[in-house]
This record gives sequence, structure tokens and C-alpha cells, in this order.
Amino acid sequence: MLEIGSLVDGKYKILNKIGQGGMSVVYLAMNEKANKQWAIKEVRKDGKKDFDVIRQGLVVETDMLKRLKHPHLPSIVDVIDGDGTFLIVMDYIEGNPLNVLVNEQGAQSQEDVIDWAKQLCDVLGYLHSRTPAIIYRDMKPSNVMLKPDGNVMLIDFGTAREYKNKNMVEDTTCLGTQGYAAPEQFGGHGQTDARTDIYCLGATMYHLVTGHNPAKPPYEMYPIRQWNPKLSSGLEEIILKCTRKNPDDRYQSCSELMYALEHYNELDITYKKSQKRKMFGFATAVVLSAALFGTAGYMNYKEKSYKSQNFDTYYTYAGTATSEAEFKDMVSNALSLDDTSPETYDLIRTKYLEYFENGQPQGSGDKSITFNELNSIKELIEKDGHLDNFKKADPLEYYNFCYNLGLNLWAYMNNGSSDAIAWFSKVEPYSDGNKNNNKNASNAKLFIRLGGYVNSSGGSGVDIFDEDVDYSAEWDDLVSLYDLTISQDDNYTDDKFKAYTYQLILNQIVAKAREYNGYIDASQMYEMIDNIETQVKGALVEVVGNSYDGVFDSLIDTARGKVNSAVTGSGKTGGEK
Repeated sequence: MLEIGSLVDGKYKILNKIGQGGMSVVYLAMNEKANKQWAIKEVRKDGKKDFDVIRQGLVVETDMLKRLKHPHLPSIVDVIDGDGTFLIVMDYIEGNPLNVLVNEQGAQSQEDVIDWAKQLCDVLGYLHSRTPAIIYRDMKPSNVMLKPDGNVMLIDFGTAREYKNKNMVEDTTCLGTQGYAAPEQFGGHGQTDARTDIYCLGATMYHLVTGHNPAKPPYEMYPIRQWNPKLSSGLEEIILKCTRKNPDDRYQSCSELMYALEHYNELDITYKKSQKRKMFGFATAVVLSAALFGTAGYMNYKEKSYKSQNFDTYYTYAGTATSEAEFKDMVSNALSLDDTSPETYDLIRTKYLEYFENGQPQGSGDKSITFNELNSIKELIEKDGHLDNFKKADPLEYYNFCYNLGLNLWAYMNNGSSDAIAWFSKVEPYSDGNKNNNKNASNAKLFIRLGGYVNSSGGSGVDIFDEDVDYSAEWDDLVSLYDLTISQDDNYTDDKFKAYTYQLILNQIVAKAREYNGYIDASQMYEMIDNIETQVKGALVEVVGNSYDGVFDSLIDTARGKVNSAVTGSGKTGGEK
């Protein structure tokens, strides 16, 4: 054991022992130079045959904690791996573990328990959102420190592990604490995941609010109102759902559980009864008030009141969702309440951007939301008349959404312009003469035409003259597209938008240099190539794993070669005017 008053690593003075567990002792230490207190966790060999295994587990624990930053998690500042001892220097957390509190005072108030549970739900959600997800697996009162300010800290990551995203049935070793641990943590019943932590949190809430330790007789968790009938039936329902044996029957994510905790009183039997009475009273009030201001007006008022209370919640949780199923569910709920809110549609567009900016093409890597799943969300907003309702309620915002989503798809999907065109085709001039929208509508038509040019070229290198094509007008559209990239409008000056735009223009020159040369002066094509080269050389940034110069050097040379061939070749193919 460390001696009181001794100096560790030349800077940490041991003040006193503040805790002791099965394998470790925790000391309070002072860094006198920094005038700051720290906690030092000591694990000694002391004849332990499996000390090397224990040390390795501690290395994993400390490495994991070093990567995490959250207000409800302690920070690791130093690790000292000595001969026969392993020391971890971490934040000193003033306060007491919740098990001490419940042992001394008994059951805690449900308001406090719910507050602590929401904080723990927040930190567990943070862990689950890491890549790969971190599953804590040992939630229990003794691993939660209550600070004097009422906030809690989650400690002891000895059993936490990163989620193994594989089709394995029995990858779980028997780690966790009996009574709090989920069934899948023992006996090889399955893989632990976020729902395992939800079970453990439910068992922890049960212990705190009833005062009965699930690890002691009767070794079962009864409905909490059997211990105290005054407790909330809504909280009882939440704990019961958290601790279902089958993970599929529990809350599927911490965001779902957080929502339930924030609205636990709405699950109360008394609340539900009062709502029924209110509905009866509401119906009566409608009849009585109809003569004053009309039934329709009164019902509309009540409906808006309900929507405003619930829409914000669904919208908020949709913004923090980490899986397609969760995001889609929250968006669907929000749309069912109000499908005319621009915020919901902008959030959907943001999810597309998050996908694109990840830089992974469809089908590669682990992504929380795939492109196919994004398309299913697109189908969601198009069905049941959601988009039509949005258009009727706010045409300008509707057109802005369609145009901006079209731009995102155009910029990030390389040659997948048909998806963008589908959205551009929805944009129309706005009747009030809004200049910005009318400009967008004009540009939308430009992108639709450009998509047609790309498709007609059949890809880079195709050189087929079509007498029905106005190549002069096509070239003018390419010039207009280039001009957008040098405008002051942020919509068109994004690096990836510019990259795709310049690739498109150069590919069109490669494919149709002879056709264009029949209608415009070749100097215009040379000038365009020079301008693009200048733009490219001025911004060497990464684009889908390749630098601008790497992508464009060969393409620029090829385009110049095609123009040279068009000028010096055997006649013009475009039918000179």
C-alpha cells in the first residue's frame, strides 16, 4: 500500500486513503506544484496469479477513458505502471457513491432518482454514440458518485467494452454485477449492446427508489408500488420496461428512455384518467363555447397547444439520433404532429449532408445511416401528402428545401445527378416575386438541362454529333455553371460542389470538344480550361480521398488535347453556322 505522506512519481503527495475495493485502494493525493487534488487508484500484485490479466484490463480501461470527454465522466491524467503495482491518476470526485446514500438514508425521492437517471442516461447515450459504441455493462449505485452540487459521475470502467458489430451469438463474458446485470451478460445468452446498459440503469433506479437491493433476497424486482404505493405508476412502467428479460422489449436507445423519463408523469394512471376527464370536459366546453367563437376555432386552439408541446421533443431527439430507425421514427412522429415545419425538413437535409461529408461511398464502412436508408426517409416525407402539405403551408420554404437538397445531391453524388434533378424539378418561381427564389428556380432549370447534357454525352470520351442539339446554348449553360462557382454565394463555393462542377465541365469538353468547336470559338474552351486550372491550383484540398491537383491534372491535359484535336482535326463535326 502507498504510505500516507509519500511522494508518487515525484509530484503526487498521498494525503489519505478514501476508498477500498476488492482489487484496489483509492487515495487522495495533492499535486503541490499545481495546487490541485487528484485521486490515485492503486492495484497491487500481492500474490495475484492473474495480475497480468488484471493489468491488461486496467490498460484497456484507462485507454478508453482517455478518449472520452463528458461532464459526467472522470478524466484520466496519468498512468504509472510500476513493478508489481499499477497506479491511475484521475479527477478527484468530491461526494459519496449512491449506494452509501441509500444504505444510510434508505429509498430516495423519485424526483431525485429521475434526475440522476436522466444524467446517467445522457452519459450512457454519449458512450453508445462512440465509434465503436462503448457498452458500460456495470451500472449500479456503487459506481455512481453524487457530488455536492447534485450532479452525478459515472466511475469504474473495468467491465466496459467496445461493441463487437459481428454476427456472434455468445461473445459476452460473464462481467457485471449479479442483480443489476441483464440476462444476456451471463450464461452466453447473447451479445451485450446499448439495451444491456438500459437494463442495468433500470435495476439501479429500482434500488434507489425502493431501497431494496436486487442482488439480495428476494432476488427479484417487483413493481415499485408494491414497496411504496405513493410512487409514480409512470416511473414504475419505465423501470419495468427497462428490465424486461428480452432486450427487444426494452427501450431500444437512451434517447427513447430519456424521453420517457422527461414525461414519466404522462404515463401515470392518474394522469391518463385526468386526460380522459379533460377530454370529456373539453367536449362539453366545445359545445358551450360554440356560440361564442365556433367549435372549429376552439378545437384548432387545443390541437395547436398539444402539437407545440410534443413536436419540439420529437424534433430534438431526431437531431441527436444515431441510427436510421431511431431518426426515422422521430421524424415520423414529428411529421404526424406538424408536417409544415421547415425545421423538420431542414433536419432531413442535414442528415444527408452528414452522410455525404463522411466521405464514404454507398456500401463501404460502418455508417449509422446508409444512403438507402436516407432514401427511405425521403419516401417517408413524400408519402401521406407531407410534402404537399408543406408546399401549401409555406411555398417559399418548400421551394428552398427542394432546391437546397437538390444542390447537396448534385455536389456530393458525383454522376448521380438524376437524384438531384428530381428535386430541382419541384422548384418553381414564387408568385410574390421573391428575387432569391426566382433565381433559384432559374438555376434549378439550369441544373436540369445540365443533367440532360451529361446523360446525352454517355460519359467521358463519347463524341456523337446530334443535329437537334443547340451546342451553343449547351456551352452557355456550362459557362453559367462555372460562373456560379466564382460568385459570392456560399451555396456554390463549397469545395466539393466546385470539384464536381469542374469535373463535369471538363468531362463535357472531353466528350464534345468537336461539337462545341462547330458553334463557338475554340478560344472559349481554352479559356474555360485555364480558368478551372487556376481555381484548382488555388485550393488544394481533399476531395473523396484525392487532392484537387491529383484528380484534375490528367483531366485538364485530356481536355486540352481534345480541343487541340478539334481545332487541327479533319474538319468540324458540328455543322458551322
